[in-house]
Amino acid sequence: MGASLSFSSYQSGILYFVGLKKDGGLNIHQSHLPKPMGLCLDDQGALTLTSAYQIMRFENVLDAGEQINKYFDACYVPRLVHVTGNLDAHDVGVDTEGRAVFVNTRFNCLARPSMRQSFEEVWRPPFISALVDEDRCHLNGLAMEGGAPRYVSAVSKSDTIDGWRDRRADGGIVMDVTTGEVVCEGLSMPHSPRMHNGDLWVLNSGTGELGVVDIKSGTFEPRVFCPGFLRGLRFHGNLAIVGLSKPRYKRFEGLALDEKLRAADSEPWCGLQVIDLNTGACVDWLRIDGAVSELYDLEILPGVTCPMALAPTSPEAANLITYSKTKI
Repeated sequence: MGASLSFSSYQSGILYFVGLKKDGGLNIHQSHLPKPMGLCLDDQGALTLTSAYQIMRFENVLDAGEQINKYFDACYVPRLVHVTGNLDAHDVGVDTEGRAVFVNTRFNCLARPSMRQSFEEVWRPPFISALVDEDRCHLNGLAMEGGAPRYVSAVSKSDTIDGWRDRRADGGIVMDVTTGEVVCEGLSMPHSPRMHNGDLWVLNSGTGELGVVDIKSGTFEPRVFCPGFLRGLRFHGNLAIVGLSKPRYKRFEGLALDEKLRAADSEPWCGLQVIDLNTGACVDWLRIDGAVSELYDLEILPGVTCPMALAPTSPEAANLITYSKTKI
């Protein structure tokens, strides 16, 4: 691929980086952070992350050809941290001005970090009647297009506190931010809307399906079934990288995914799958066993072979000093 990967697990409190060692072996670097969630790599190569109560911007402090410990060729260091309070922030994007735009799930809106307040509201679904601290529709996913928010996903159109929990099976929607219109409905806990080659892709998580939204007809066209609760989606050429999670309480109760797994005589698993979009086949995967069972988002790091990151409060962050080598 000529790239490496990063993915988040809020359940384990770890941001993972997957790269290759010089001998070709897989290297997994872990950075412990409070509830890491949404990830976005911007055009400047910075990595933005939503977490429990912060929006963090990580910069790669290594120049081309530089390495740490003789094999890390990218080191992401937190250079800007906005303390937002616990907003249950999910997906995040970066606009044309380099500002983070994130899904503020607790307040049912898209928001930006503020220099004075916890957040600045950018947009909210027309069916949400007030800006209140009530997770009503479980707004979660964000697709950027042209450096601006374009589509969002939500579990329901509920306008009452926690109302989305009763609509998990078929109340899910995808909305056009520019028009405020619902472009697809009847989904089951949709996540991770993404634009790729002019198409709107989305994970219909409650059915375990990766598919495309036909904007004209308003229908969801499933392309691939994956054995898990899907969250996290990126594209690299004709490949889609999808994140899979196990159920939180042994079963995906009330979701069609349970029946689909039984029909396939399959157990759910946690990890990443690489899907060939031309054939629908899984051409590679990373399966995670043990205590880690839930992932949220993932990002591709082009041109990076073996990445690492430092947590803001770690001793490594306190002791790593970098500066410009350009003479003044």
